[in-house]
Amino acid sequence: MHFIGVGGAGMSGYARAAHALGAQVSGSDAADGPYLERLAADGLLEAHVGHRAENIPDGDDLEVFYSAAVGAENVERRAARERGIVERTRAELLAQLSALRRTIAVAGTHGKTTTSSMLVHALRAAGLQPGWLVGAPIGGGLPNAEWGTGEWLVVEADESDRSMLSLSVEIAVVTNVELDHHATFASLAQLREAFSEFLARAQRAAVVWDRPELLELVADAETAAIELVRYDVPEPTLEAGGSRFRWRGREVHLAVPGAHNALDAAAALEAARLSGADLDAAIAALAGFHGAGRRFQPLGVSSGGARVYEDYAHHPTEIAATLAGARTLAPKRLVAVFQPHLYSRTKLLAREFGLALANADVVVVLDVYPARERAEDHPGVSGLLIAEASADAAPGRPVFWLPSFSDAEPVLRGLLEEGQLCVVMGAGDVDLFARALVVEQ
Repeated sequence: MHFIGVGGAGMSGYARAAHALGAQVSGSDAADGPYLERLAADGLLEAHVGHRAENIPDGDDLEVFYSAAVGAENVERRAARERGIVERTRAELLAQLSALRRTIAVAGTHGKTTTSSMLVHALRAAGLQPGWLVGAPIGGGLPNAEWGTGEWLVVEADESDRSMLSLSVEIAVVTNVELDHHATFASLAQLREAFSEFLARAQRAAVVWDRPELLELVADAETAAIELVRYDVPEPTLEAGGSRFRWRGREVHLAVPGAHNALDAAAALEAARLSGADLDAAIAALAGFHGAGRRFQPLGVSSGGARVYEDYAHHPTEIAATLAGARTLAPKRLVAVFQPHLYSRTKLLAREFGLALANADVVVVLDVYPARERAEDHPGVSGLLIAEASADAAPGRPVFWLPSFSDAEPVLRGLLEEGQLCVVMGAGDVDLFARALVVEQ
Protein backbone atom coordinates (compact mmCIF):
# COMPACT_ATOMS: atom_id res chain seq x y z
CA MET A 1 0.00 0.00 0.00
CA HIS A 2 1.37 3.40 -1.01
CA PHE A 3 0.01 6.57 0.62
CA ILE A 4 0.28 9.90 -1.22
CA GLY A 5 0.06 12.67 1.38
CA VAL A 6 1.13 10.35 4.19
CA GLY A 7 2.56 13.25 6.20
CA GLY A 8 -0.93 14.49 7.10
CA ALA A 9 -2.63 13.82 10.41
CA GLY A 10 -5.24 11.55 8.86
CA MET A 11 -3.27 9.61 6.26
CA SER A 12 -0.38 8.92 8.62
CA GLY A 13 -2.84 7.28 11.00
CA TYR A 14 -4.31 5.08 8.29
CA ALA A 15 -0.78 4.03 7.30
CA ARG A 16 -0.14 3.00 10.91
CA ALA A 17 -3.30 0.90 10.94
CA ALA A 18 -2.46 -0.73 7.59
CA HIS A 19 1.02 -1.64 8.84
CA ALA A 20 -0.45 -3.15 12.01
CA LEU A 21 -2.75 -5.27 9.87
CA GLY A 22 0.20 -6.70 7.94
CA ALA A 23 0.48 -4.52 4.84
CA GLN A 24 3.82 -3.47 3.41
CA VAL A 25 3.55 0.32 3.52
CA SER A 26 5.27 3.18 1.72
CA GLY A 27 4.34 6.81 1.31
CA SER A 28 5.27 10.32 0.31
CA ASP A 29 4.45 13.91 1.11
CA ALA A 30 5.29 17.26 -0.42
CA ALA A 31 7.28 18.32 2.66
CA ASP A 32 8.78 16.80 5.76
CA GLY A 33 6.90 17.11 9.04
CA PRO A 34 6.36 15.54 12.45
CA TYR A 35 3.95 12.81 11.28
CA LEU A 36 6.29 11.72 8.50
CA GLU A 37 9.27 11.79 10.83
CA ARG A 38 7.53 9.70 13.48
CA LEU A 39 6.37 7.10 10.96
CA ALA A 40 9.92 6.71 9.70
CA ALA A 41 11.40 6.71 13.22
CA ASP A 42 8.99 3.95 14.25
CA GLY A 43 10.10 1.92 11.25
CA LEU A 44 6.57 1.70 9.85
CA LEU A 45 7.16 2.74 6.27
CA GLU A 46 9.55 3.88 3.62
CA ALA A 47 8.83 7.62 3.57
CA HIS A 48 9.72 9.98 0.71
CA VAL A 49 9.84 13.78 0.89
CA GLY A 50 8.63 15.17 -2.41
CA HIS A 51 6.33 13.62 -5.02
CA ARG A 52 8.07 11.66 -7.79
CA ALA A 53 6.92 8.86 -10.08
CA GLU A 54 9.72 6.60 -8.84
CA ASN A 55 8.25 6.73 -5.30
CA ILE A 56 5.59 4.26 -6.42
CA PRO A 57 6.95 0.81 -5.46
CA ASP A 58 6.87 -2.27 -7.62
CA GLY A 59 4.35 -5.03 -7.00
CA ASP A 60 1.41 -6.68 -8.73
CA ASP A 61 -0.85 -6.34 -5.67
CA LEU A 62 -0.08 -2.68 -4.98
CA GLU A 63 -2.83 -0.22 -4.09
CA VAL A 64 -2.38 3.55 -3.97
CA PHE A 65 -4.31 5.75 -1.52
CA TYR A 66 -4.38 9.53 -1.71
CA SER A 67 -5.56 12.30 0.59
CA ALA A 68 -8.17 14.90 -0.29
CA ALA A 69 -5.42 17.48 -0.79
CA VAL A 70 -3.78 15.44 -3.59
CA GLY A 71 -5.27 16.26 -6.98
CA ALA A 72 -5.57 14.04 -10.05
CA GLU A 73 -2.62 15.84 -11.70
CA ASN A 74 -0.22 14.69 -8.94
CA VAL A 75 2.80 13.01 -10.52
CA GLU A 76 2.48 9.88 -8.40
CA ARG A 77 -1.22 9.50 -9.14
CA ARG A 78 -0.47 9.86 -12.85
CA ALA A 79 2.29 7.26 -12.62
CA ALA A 80 -0.07 4.87 -10.85
CA ARG A 81 -2.73 5.27 -13.54
CA GLU A 82 -0.18 4.70 -16.29
CA ARG A 83 0.82 1.43 -14.64
CA GLY A 84 -2.79 0.36 -14.18
CA ILE A 85 -2.53 0.47 -10.38
CA VAL A 86 -5.75 0.82 -8.41
CA GLU A 87 -6.20 4.32 -6.93
CA ARG A 88 -8.36 4.72 -3.85
CA THR A 89 -9.42 7.67 -1.68
CA ARG A 90 -8.74 7.79 2.02
CA ALA A 91 -12.50 7.46 2.58
CA GLU A 92 -12.45 4.04 0.94
CA LEU A 93 -9.73 2.84 3.30
CA LEU A 94 -11.51 4.36 6.28
CA ALA A 95 -14.64 2.42 5.35
CA GLN A 96 -12.67 -0.81 5.31
CA LEU A 97 -10.92 -0.12 8.62
CA SER A 98 -14.08 0.87 10.49
CA ALA A 99 -15.83 -2.29 9.27
CA LEU A 100 -13.21 -4.41 11.04
CA ARG A 101 -13.97 -3.16 14.57
CA ARG A 102 -16.84 -1.92 16.69
CA THR A 103 -16.47 1.76 15.89
CA ILE A 104 -17.17 4.90 17.90
CA ALA A 105 -17.06 7.84 15.48
CA VAL A 106 -16.77 11.38 16.86
CA ALA A 107 -17.91 14.14 14.51
CA GLY A 108 -18.50 17.88 14.86
CA THR A 109 -17.21 21.19 13.60
CA HIS A 110 -15.32 21.78 16.85
CA GLY A 111 -13.99 19.55 19.60
CA LYS A 112 -13.85 16.23 17.79
CA THR A 113 -10.08 15.78 18.22
CA THR A 114 -10.20 16.51 21.95
CA THR A 115 -13.33 14.40 22.49
CA SER A 116 -11.81 11.48 20.59
CA SER A 117 -8.55 11.78 22.53
CA MET A 118 -10.35 11.91 25.88
CA LEU A 119 -12.38 8.86 24.89
CA VAL A 120 -9.27 6.87 23.98
CA HIS A 121 -7.66 7.69 27.32
CA ALA A 122 -10.85 6.71 29.13
CA LEU A 123 -11.09 3.36 27.34
CA ARG A 124 -7.40 2.63 27.86
CA ALA A 125 -7.70 3.36 31.58
CA ALA A 126 -10.64 0.95 31.73
CA GLY A 127 -8.48 -1.79 30.21
CA LEU A 128 -10.35 -1.99 26.89
CA GLN A 129 -7.21 -1.49 24.72
CA PRO A 130 -8.94 0.43 21.90
CA GLY A 131 -7.56 1.28 18.52
CA TRP A 132 -7.83 4.87 17.36
CA LEU A 133 -7.55 7.07 14.28
CA VAL A 134 -7.41 10.70 15.42
CA GLY A 135 -6.27 13.90 13.71
CA ALA A 136 -3.51 14.72 16.21
CA PRO A 137 -1.32 13.02 18.82
CA ILE A 138 -3.76 12.21 21.61
CA GLY A 139 -1.53 13.28 24.51
CA GLY A 140 0.49 11.36 27.05
CA GLY A 141 3.18 10.64 24.45
CA LEU A 142 0.75 8.60 22.33
CA PRO A 143 0.58 9.01 18.53
CA ASN A 144 -2.40 10.01 16.42
CA ALA A 145 -3.23 6.39 15.64
CA GLU A 146 -2.82 2.84 16.87
CA TRP A 147 -4.68 -0.29 15.89
CA GLY A 148 -4.94 -1.68 19.44
CA THR A 149 -5.87 -5.18 20.54
CA GLY A 150 -9.38 -4.59 21.88
CA GLU A 151 -12.73 -4.71 20.14
CA TRP A 152 -13.30 -0.93 19.91
CA LEU A 153 -11.98 1.57 17.37
CA VAL A 154 -12.28 5.32 18.03
CA VAL A 155 -12.36 7.41 14.85
CA GLU A 156 -12.34 11.18 14.46
CA ALA A 157 -14.96 11.56 11.72
CA ASP A 158 -14.12 14.35 9.27
CA GLU A 159 -16.79 16.31 7.43
CA SER A 160 -14.34 18.39 5.36
CA ASP A 161 -14.34 15.87 2.50
CA ARG A 162 -17.48 13.96 3.56
CA SER A 163 -15.34 10.96 4.55
CA MET A 164 -17.43 10.63 7.73
CA LEU A 165 -20.18 9.28 5.49
CA SER A 166 -18.05 6.25 4.57
CA LEU A 167 -17.76 4.96 8.13
CA SER A 168 -19.28 1.85 9.61
CA VAL A 169 -20.50 3.20 12.96
CA GLU A 170 -21.90 1.56 16.08
CA ILE A 171 -21.87 4.68 18.29
CA ALA A 172 -21.97 8.14 16.68
CA VAL A 173 -21.04 11.30 18.59
CA VAL A 174 -21.83 14.83 17.37
CA THR A 175 -20.41 17.75 19.34
CA ASN A 176 -21.78 20.67 17.25
CA VAL A 177 -22.53 21.69 13.67
CA GLU A 178 -21.32 24.98 12.16
CA LEU A 179 -20.38 25.81 8.59
CA ASP A 180 -16.60 25.69 8.29
CA HIS A 181 -15.64 24.02 5.01
CA HIS A 182 -17.22 26.37 2.49
CA ALA A 183 -15.68 24.66 -0.54
CA THR A 184 -17.40 21.38 0.39
CA PHE A 185 -20.76 22.66 1.63
CA ALA A 186 -22.59 25.51 -0.08
CA SER A 187 -24.82 26.19 2.92
CA LEU A 188 -25.48 25.27 6.53
CA ALA A 189 -28.56 23.37 5.37
CA GLN A 190 -26.37 21.18 3.16
CA LEU A 191 -23.97 20.57 6.04
CA ARG A 192 -26.84 19.62 8.36
CA GLU A 193 -28.02 17.08 5.81
CA ALA A 194 -24.57 15.48 5.87
CA PHE A 195 -24.54 15.28 9.66
CA SER A 196 -28.04 13.82 9.66
CA GLU A 197 -26.82 11.17 7.22
CA PHE A 198 -23.83 10.49 9.47
CA LEU A 199 -26.08 9.98 12.51
CA ALA A 200 -28.32 7.70 10.48
CA ARG A 201 -25.33 5.39 10.05
CA ALA A 202 -25.23 4.71 13.81
CA GLN A 203 -26.21 1.10 14.42
CA ARG A 204 -26.74 1.36 18.18
CA ALA A 205 -26.56 4.85 19.71
CA ALA A 206 -26.16 8.56 18.98
CA VAL A 207 -24.51 10.85 21.55
CA VAL A 208 -25.51 14.45 20.83
CA TRP A 209 -25.06 17.78 22.60
CA ASP A 210 -28.44 18.71 24.05
CA ARG A 211 -29.38 21.51 21.68
CA PRO A 212 -32.64 21.59 19.64
CA GLU A 213 -30.87 22.23 16.34
CA LEU A 214 -28.71 19.15 16.89
CA LEU A 215 -31.42 16.89 18.26
CA GLU A 216 -33.44 17.62 15.11
CA LEU A 217 -30.74 15.78 13.18
CA VAL A 218 -31.68 12.54 14.95
CA ALA A 219 -35.44 13.02 14.91
CA ASP A 220 -35.81 9.57 13.38
CA ALA A 221 -33.81 7.83 16.11
CA GLU A 222 -36.81 5.96 17.48
CA THR A 223 -37.76 4.54 14.10
CA ALA A 224 -34.12 3.65 13.52
CA ALA A 225 -34.16 1.73 16.81
CA ILE A 226 -31.05 3.43 18.20
CA GLU A 227 -30.54 5.00 21.61
CA LEU A 228 -30.37 8.79 21.68
CA VAL A 229 -28.12 10.09 24.47
CA ARG A 230 -28.21 13.82 25.21
CA TYR A 231 -25.31 15.44 27.05
CA ASP A 232 -24.61 18.90 28.45
CA VAL A 233 -22.55 20.67 31.12
CA PRO A 234 -24.60 23.79 31.80
CA GLU A 235 -22.50 25.29 34.61
CA PRO A 236 -19.00 23.86 34.99
CA THR A 237 -16.84 25.35 37.69
CA LEU A 238 -13.95 26.93 35.83
CA GLU A 239 -10.60 26.94 37.61
CA ALA A 240 -7.09 28.03 36.71
CA GLY A 241 -6.13 25.67 33.92
CA GLY A 242 -9.07 23.30 34.39
CA SER A 243 -12.66 22.74 35.47
CA ARG A 244 -14.93 20.44 37.43
CA PHE A 245 -18.54 19.37 37.01
CA ARG A 246 -21.04 16.70 38.03
CA TRP A 247 -21.82 13.90 35.61
CA ARG A 248 -24.26 11.08 36.42
CA GLY A 249 -23.75 11.63 40.13
CA ARG A 250 -19.95 11.66 39.92
CA GLU A 251 -17.46 14.50 40.27
CA VAL A 252 -15.31 15.07 37.17
CA HIS A 253 -12.09 17.07 37.36
CA LEU A 254 -10.23 18.25 34.26
CA ALA A 255 -6.71 19.61 33.81
CA VAL A 256 -7.55 21.38 30.53
CA PRO A 257 -9.17 24.84 30.71
CA GLY A 258 -12.47 26.16 29.44
CA ALA A 259 -16.16 25.26 29.36
CA HIS A 260 -15.70 23.76 25.88
CA ASN A 261 -13.39 21.09 27.28
CA ALA A 262 -15.95 20.21 29.94
CA LEU A 263 -18.49 19.61 27.17
CA ASP A 264 -16.02 17.45 25.27
CA ALA A 265 -15.37 15.42 28.43
CA ALA A 266 -19.08 14.80 28.95
CA ALA A 267 -19.42 13.54 25.38
CA ALA A 268 -16.40 11.26 25.82
CA LEU A 269 -17.76 9.87 29.10
CA GLU A 270 -21.15 9.10 27.56
CA ALA A 271 -19.48 7.20 24.74
CA ALA A 272 -17.26 5.39 27.23
CA ARG A 273 -20.32 4.42 29.26
CA LEU A 274 -22.01 2.98 26.17
CA SER A 275 -18.87 0.98 25.39
CA GLY A 276 -19.03 -0.71 28.80
CA ALA A 277 -16.00 1.02 30.30
CA ASP A 278 -15.58 1.27 34.06
CA LEU A 279 -16.71 4.83 34.75
CA ASP A 280 -14.52 5.48 37.77
CA ALA A 281 -11.46 4.51 35.73
CA ALA A 282 -12.63 6.66 32.83
CA ILE A 283 -13.14 9.71 35.05
CA ALA A 284 -9.74 9.23 36.67
CA ALA A 285 -8.13 9.10 33.21
CA LEU A 286 -9.67 12.45 32.26
CA ALA A 287 -8.26 14.05 35.40
CA GLY A 288 -4.80 13.27 34.05
CA PHE A 289 -5.51 14.33 30.47
CA HIS A 290 -3.49 17.41 29.51
CA GLY A 291 -4.67 17.89 25.96
CA ALA A 292 -4.21 16.53 22.46
CA GLY A 293 -1.50 17.80 20.16
CA ARG A 294 -1.89 21.46 19.15
CA ARG A 295 -4.92 21.88 21.42
CA PHE A 296 -3.94 24.66 23.85
CA GLN A 297 -0.57 22.98 24.12
CA PRO A 298 2.01 24.70 26.36
CA LEU A 299 5.31 25.14 24.53
CA GLY A 300 7.43 27.07 26.99
CA VAL A 301 8.55 30.61 27.75
CA SER A 302 9.56 33.43 25.41
CA SER A 303 12.77 35.43 25.75
CA GLY A 304 10.78 38.08 27.64
CA GLY A 305 9.26 35.56 30.07
CA ALA A 306 5.75 35.18 28.58
CA ARG A 307 4.12 31.74 28.51
CA VAL A 308 3.57 30.52 24.93
CA TYR A 309 0.79 28.12 23.91
CA GLU A 310 -0.29 26.86 20.52
CA ASP A 311 -3.78 25.86 19.44
CA TYR A 312 -5.34 24.46 16.27
CA ALA A 313 -8.27 26.92 16.42
CA HIS A 314 -9.14 28.05 12.89
CA HIS A 315 -12.83 28.99 13.19
CA PRO A 316 -14.27 31.97 15.12
CA THR A 317 -16.09 29.73 17.62
CA GLU A 318 -12.87 27.83 18.35
CA ILE A 319 -10.87 31.03 18.77
CA ALA A 320 -13.41 32.46 21.22
CA ALA A 321 -13.39 29.22 23.24
CA THR A 322 -9.59 29.03 23.29
CA LEU A 323 -9.22 32.63 24.47
CA ALA A 324 -11.88 32.12 27.16
CA GLY A 325 -9.95 29.09 28.39
CA ALA A 326 -6.71 31.08 28.36
CA ARG A 327 -8.34 33.75 30.54
CA THR A 328 -8.80 31.18 33.34
CA LEU A 329 -5.00 31.22 33.72
CA ALA A 330 -5.29 34.91 34.73
CA PRO A 331 -2.48 36.38 32.61
CA LYS A 332 -1.53 40.05 33.01
CA ARG A 333 -2.05 40.40 29.28
CA LEU A 334 -3.42 37.94 26.73
CA VAL A 335 -1.78 38.10 23.29
CA ALA A 336 -3.48 36.29 20.41
CA VAL A 337 -1.55 35.41 17.26
CA PHE A 338 -3.68 34.05 14.42
CA GLN A 339 -2.83 32.54 11.04
CA PRO A 340 -6.02 32.29 8.94
CA HIS A 341 -6.52 28.98 7.13
CA LEU A 342 -7.97 29.02 3.59
CA TYR A 343 -8.90 32.09 1.55
CA SER A 344 -12.53 31.02 1.26
CA ARG A 345 -12.98 30.81 5.02
CA THR A 346 -11.18 34.12 5.53
CA LYS A 347 -13.40 35.96 3.07
CA LEU A 348 -16.69 34.64 4.42
CA LEU A 349 -15.91 34.82 8.15
CA ALA A 350 -13.60 37.85 8.44
CA ARG A 351 -16.05 39.81 10.61
CA GLU A 352 -16.63 36.83 12.93
CA PHE A 353 -12.87 36.23 13.22
CA GLY A 354 -12.39 39.87 14.17
CA LEU A 355 -15.02 39.66 16.90
CA ALA A 356 -13.53 36.48 18.33
CA LEU A 357 -9.96 37.83 18.37
CA ALA A 358 -11.16 41.01 20.08
CA ASN A 359 -11.39 38.92 23.27
CA ALA A 360 -7.60 39.21 23.55
CA ASP A 361 -5.72 42.23 24.86
CA VAL A 362 -3.36 42.30 21.87
CA VAL A 363 -4.04 40.80 18.43
CA VAL A 364 -1.48 39.79 15.81
CA VAL A 365 -2.81 38.59 12.45
CA LEU A 366 -0.62 36.73 9.95
CA ASP A 367 -1.37 36.11 6.30
CA VAL A 368 -3.50 33.23 5.05
CA TYR A 369 -2.18 29.67 5.00
CA PRO A 370 -3.59 28.59 1.62
CA ALA A 371 -3.53 24.80 2.05
CA ARG A 372 -5.28 23.46 -1.08
CA GLU A 373 -6.42 26.91 -2.34
CA ARG A 374 -4.61 29.41 -4.58
CA ALA A 375 -4.27 33.14 -3.95
CA GLU A 376 -4.99 33.98 -7.59
CA ASP A 377 -8.42 32.41 -7.26
CA HIS A 378 -9.28 34.75 -4.37
CA PRO A 379 -8.18 38.27 -5.34
CA GLY A 380 -8.22 40.84 -2.57
CA VAL A 381 -8.41 38.24 0.21
CA SER A 382 -5.67 38.25 2.86
CA GLY A 383 -5.27 38.28 6.60
CA LEU A 384 -5.63 42.05 6.47
CA LEU A 385 -9.42 41.57 6.27
CA ILE A 386 -9.35 39.93 9.69
CA ALA A 387 -6.94 42.48 11.17
CA GLU A 388 -9.24 45.31 10.08
CA ALA A 389 -12.30 43.51 11.46
CA SER A 390 -10.53 42.93 14.77
CA ALA A 391 -9.48 46.59 15.00
CA ASP A 392 -13.12 47.59 14.45
CA ALA A 393 -14.30 45.16 17.13
CA ALA A 394 -11.68 46.08 19.73
CA PRO A 395 -11.31 49.86 19.81
CA GLY A 396 -8.32 50.95 21.86
CA ARG A 397 -6.66 47.53 21.75
CA PRO A 398 -3.49 47.03 19.70
CA VAL A 399 -4.01 45.05 16.50
CA PHE A 400 -1.00 44.18 14.31
CA TRP A 401 -1.09 43.11 10.66
CA LEU A 402 2.19 41.24 10.22
CA PRO A 403 1.90 39.00 7.15
CA SER A 404 5.00 36.83 7.43
CA PHE A 405 6.74 35.02 10.27
CA SER A 406 9.79 37.23 9.72
CA ASP A 407 7.57 40.32 10.09
CA ALA A 408 5.94 39.05 13.27
CA GLU A 409 8.81 37.51 15.21
CA PRO A 410 10.75 40.69 16.15
CA VAL A 411 7.53 42.51 17.04
CA LEU A 412 6.39 39.73 19.36
CA ARG A 413 9.79 39.39 20.97
CA GLY A 414 9.50 43.06 21.87
CA LEU A 415 5.90 42.73 23.07
CA LEU A 416 5.99 39.59 25.19
CA GLU A 417 6.89 40.03 28.84
CA GLU A 418 6.77 38.04 32.05
CA GLY A 419 3.23 37.46 33.32
CA GLN A 420 1.75 37.53 29.84
CA LEU A 421 0.29 34.63 27.90
CA CYS A 422 0.65 34.31 24.15
CA VAL A 423 -1.55 31.80 22.31
CA VAL A 424 -0.63 31.12 18.69
CA MET A 425 -3.60 29.80 16.71
CA GLY A 426 -4.23 28.30 13.30
CA ALA A 427 -4.43 25.04 11.35
CA GLY A 428 -1.48 25.75 9.05
CA ASP A 429 2.26 25.79 9.75
CA VAL A 430 1.99 28.45 12.46
CA ASP A 431 3.07 25.85 15.03
CA LEU A 432 6.61 26.26 13.64
CA PHE A 433 6.40 29.98 14.36
CA ALA A 434 5.09 29.35 17.88
CA ARG A 435 8.07 27.13 18.66
CA ALA A 436 10.45 29.76 17.32
CA LEU A 437 9.20 32.17 20.02
CA VAL A 438 10.17 29.79 22.80
CA VAL A 439 13.62 29.90 24.40
CA GLU A 440 12.88 27.74 27.45
CA GLN A 441 10.52 24.79 27.80
